[in-house]
Amino acid sequence: MSDDVRIRHAEPGDAAGLHVLFSARDAYAATLQPPFPSQAAWEQALADPPKHVVQLVAVDGVDGELAGAAGFEVFRNPRRRHVANLGMAVAAARQRRGIGTQLLRAAIDTAERWHGVQRLELEVYTDNPAGIALYEKHGFVREGHARGYALRDGAYADVYLMARIAP
Repeated sequence: MSDDVRIRHAEPGDAAGLHVLFSARDAYAATLQPPFPSQAAWEQALADPPKHVVQLVAVDGVDGELAGAAGFEVFRNPRRRHVANLGMAVAAARQRRGIGTQLLRAAIDTAERWHGVQRLELEVYTDNPAGIALYEKHGFVREGHARGYALRDGAYADVYLMARIAP
């Protein structure tokens, strides 16, 4: 576990770090983010985020670099306000150091204890065993297998639909 990482809410000044994180091929290949993101889009998203969207970042306490991010969006439909969708990424060079665990714990805690989320949903590519194991370790269960769910590098890839119900 990395003790030199601080989890906090994303600020407008994090746009450059998020741009670098999600510009990495392994980040956009493992998430539903499009390749070649615009830093201006991150700046705009962080300038005035909607109240139902939470974006957390993991910042390395040694070099100050952004090591990862996790965010969730609480659904606004009155019948689904108890549900949020989660997404996250950790920089490839910083994986296997507990950063994903710290981010996921912070996102779960924030969603459940401060936003009233009872059901946290996510999609994870079926060929991402490390991500699947991380989510299962934190109470997510596979609820479905969506074939051909998302276009990734010219081919449609499968995902597991996973969810966690608050205790």
